[in-house]
Parts: sequence; structure tokens; C-alpha cells
Amino acid sequence: MKGRILTSLLTVIALTGLQAQNIPAVPRLVVGLTIDQLRTDYIEAFSALYGERGFKRLWKEGRIYRNAEYDFINVDKSSAVAAIYSGTTPYTNGIVGDNWMDRSTLRVLNCVDDADFMGIYTSESTSPQKMKVSTLTDELVIATQGVAEVYSIAPTREMAVLAAGHASKGAFWLNDETGKWSGSTYYGIFPAWVTTYNDREGLDFRIGNMSWAPYLPVTVYKYLTSENKQVTFKHNFDDERKNKYRKLKTSPYANDEVNRLVNACLSNTSIGKDAVPDFLSLAYYAGNYDHKAPAELPMEMQDTYVRLDNSIAELLELIDRKVGLNNTLFFITSTGYADTDPVDPPQYKIPGGEFHIERCSALLNLYLAAIYGEGQWVEAYFEQQIYLNHKLIEQKQLNMSEILNRAAEFLVQFSGVKDVYSSQRLQLGAWTPTIDKIKNYYNPICSGDLWIEVLPGWTVFREHSLDTQVQRYSYASAPLIFIGNGIKPEIIHAPVKIGNIAPTVAHYMRIRAPNAAVLAPMTDIRK
Repeated sequence: MKGRILTSLLTVIALTGLQAQNIPAVPRLVVGLTIDQLRTDYIEAFSALYGERGFKRLWKEGRIYRNAEYDFINVDKSSAVAAIYSGTTPYTNGIVGDNWMDRSTLRVLNCVDDADFMGIYTSESTSPQKMKVSTLTDELVIATQGVAEVYSIAPTREMAVLAAGHASKGAFWLNDETGKWSGSTYYGIFPAWVTTYNDREGLDFRIGNMSWAPYLPVTVYKYLTSENKQVTFKHNFDDERKNKYRKLKTSPYANDEVNRLVNACLSNTSIGKDAVPDFLSLAYYAGNYDHKAPAELPMEMQDTYVRLDNSIAELLELIDRKVGLNNTLFFITSTGYADTDPVDPPQYKIPGGEFHIERCSALLNLYLAAIYGEGQWVEAYFEQQIYLNHKLIEQKQLNMSEILNRAAEFLVQFSGVKDVYSSQRLQLGAWTPTIDKIKNYYNPICSGDLWIEVLPGWTVFREHSLDTQVQRYSYASAPLIFIGNGIKPEIIHAPVKIGNIAPTVAHYMRIRAPNAAVLAPMTDIRK
């Protein structure tokens, strides 16, 4: 009897203790800001150039994880956003990158192309249907039975759509040709407030008077080591007949355009105005102008961060004014990659060479034909992947494992090739940390049968995109920042996984995590 009484007393004490705790309410609004190519080292290197309301405020009031890591290779803006909002990797969510090879048509597809839906203010047909799992925003809409207001705003189509998920009320991006905010019939009726904005305040009315020059005196831009001794710079966007909007989207003015539409959204919708949590997915750009390397345009790179600091400050103040930062759970992170530098000048004698996937594929086809007979054994290639002809292999009743092994053994002999990973090696082979990251990037539906790892310093020629990329394994740190809604300020140097974001935000919204998110939430970020 005494034991039962003691147990009851302990239970009452425990419950009383829980009630006494100051448990923050569910946030009225969650804002997720993904900044393309944002780097922790650049944030810190350029800190002398900032005001007090942007990065310095984040570092003072926010919870800063200096190193947020992606669990897969070849990260780009699409695979990054998909990973952030799904809590999982391309192997599971299906988004391996901006583009990939469609096996059925042997054509390159964009990750959000969908001919079943019409574009609004754009000719591009778009949906998030290639994302094979639920997202954080989907789970919020499901939990609130469709009551939650969920919108996504980004300079680029892919970032807007993948962050919006399947169930949002709208995803909006800047049209490359017209500068209008665009959308898709996938999301239903296009909001009148976006149409009004396009008709009255659209970028196309203003770009003729827009130019980009240094925000601060040029003498203060001294925080990047570069042989390019710039005196100053000025970019007039209206001088570009075809590419003016594309170029502007690679400038810090893209972030100002996002803020302008966010203001319209907060002013014309009920987002953040009631007890039902809402979600605003946003994206900024922090790469260099026209995707140049920082060493090529060092002054623009530094000015980008100065203006980014201002944009973040304006966004924080806008959210605080319209909703209240205490009522908002705000997280900021990066896409975790950076545009690579060009090949080093020959006078420095850095080892390297050229790797052509087209030539490599042609020689592999000849090699397999010499062993197994005439035929189109290599069906396609894309970037550093080779797609074999499965139908021909089945028709000839050949062993796929044998062919993959022979092909890998042949390809690894090429100059500039470090290793070759077959689909079977990735799925069935021995585990190593390196193979795990490659496997997480691989997806059985859209990836090739063979992935070629090229040595650092070598230039990969991508015949499909007429693009080149110098292989560099250098690590660029990406931050994860939480602020608002009772967040406990602290700077944390230990690495954290990008896959933790979705379950963590879901935990504080008191909803389910996305259906493929396997990592635990970080439950210590609040006071």
C-alpha cells in the first residue's frame, strides 16, 4: 500500500514539474530560408563589413551550427532543398539533382518538369511529383487538415517547387524570360495577390533602372585573396537583351525581390495570424555573379555578402513586424556547395587533365562489343554516369554482374579516373563512409549503371550541358541557424546533419516528421 502511495506521489510531483516548465507554444509561423551556396567561412571572413541587424544579430541571438553536412555527394540546389525538406537523401527522395537522364526516353529531364500541368506567367510545365516522399510542408498541411497556409518563394523554379512539396497552396519563382513571379496549375488557382504584384510592381517595370555597383567604398573589400586586382565593378542588367533576368538572379538583387514578394504575402494572406501554424519556404542566392568563381570576381563576392546581410536584416524585421519573431521559428541553412574555380593556369604546373565522358562511353561500347558481339551496349551517358542497354543484355541472356564488373575494370584504367562504382557495388557491396555517401546520391530509377569518380584537378567535360567542371574535393562549411520562438543562443562547432532539420522543425510544430526522415530531432535548441 505504501509503495502505491509513494508511486502516486512521485507521479503527481513529476506532472507538477512538467506543468511548471515554461514550454514554448507551437510557433504561429515557421520560416525556412535556404541560401544557395552560403558559406560559413565567408560569413565570418567578411564580418567587418556587416551592420548590426543581419548576420551579427543571428550570431548574437541565434543557435549557430557552423558545420551542417549533407550525407551525399554532388550536391546542387535541387538535391539540397529536397534533402532539407524531406529529411532524407536522393537514394530515397528521388531528387538526385537539377537534371538527370530519363531511361525510358534517353532524354535529360529537369527535376520539376511535368507536362500534365500548365505554367502560369511561364511556359514551363511544373510539379513536385518527382519527389517520391513527403516533405515537412506536406506534413503540416496534413496535420492541420489543409487549414495551414503554406507558400514557397524562391528565385529559381526548382528551389521554390521542391520546398513547397506536394500539398502547399503555392510555389512562386522568377521567370528567366520576363521577370514575372511564376507558378503552376498544379497548386490550383493562382493567388490574386501575386497577380496584382506582377501587374503593379513586377521586376520588368524596374530592371531598366537597376544596376549593381559596390554598396560600400571599394577600399574595404579586402577579405578575399585573389590575383584579380579589381578597381571597381558595375553591372547594368538592362544591357543584356536575352539574359538580363537570368543574370539578375545571380546577383544579390534576387534576394531583395524575394523579400518584396514576402511582404506582399504577409500583407495579403492570413499567414501567421492565428493559432494554426503556417509555413513560409524561402530561398536566397549567395553565389558569385553569373556563376563565376570567387577568385575571378572577388569584389562582387564580398559585396554579395554585404547585401545579403542587409536582406536578412530586412527579412527578420519584416517577420518581426508582421508576425513577431517570438511567434516564429526561423531556420536558415545552405545548399552546401559552391561553384568551382576554373582550371589552374599552366605555369603553376598543378597535375590535371581532361576527362570526356562521351569518348569514354564510346570506347566502353567498343570494348563490350568485342567481348559480347555487336550492339549498342552503352545506351546513354550523363555527367559522370554511364547507362547500359538492359534490354540488349536481357535479350542475349547475359549476366549483368559480369558485365558491370568488366565495364568497371575497363573504365578504371582511363587517365584521370580514380574509381568506378557500379550500381551493384553501391547497393550490395561492402560498406565504407565513401561508398555510403555515393550510394545516398544514387537512385535506382534515374541513376546510371556506372558512376565514374574523377581525380582532383582534372576537368570533366559534360557534353550534354556543354559545361566543364574542375574536380575539387575541398570542404566548404555550410551553416544551420535557428532564431526566434524561444531559441537558445549558442555557437556549436560540432557537425550536424542536414537530415536533422525536418524532424527537428516537425518536433517543435508537434506534427509528424516527413515519412522518410529517419534521424532524431534536436530537442535542445530551445531555452
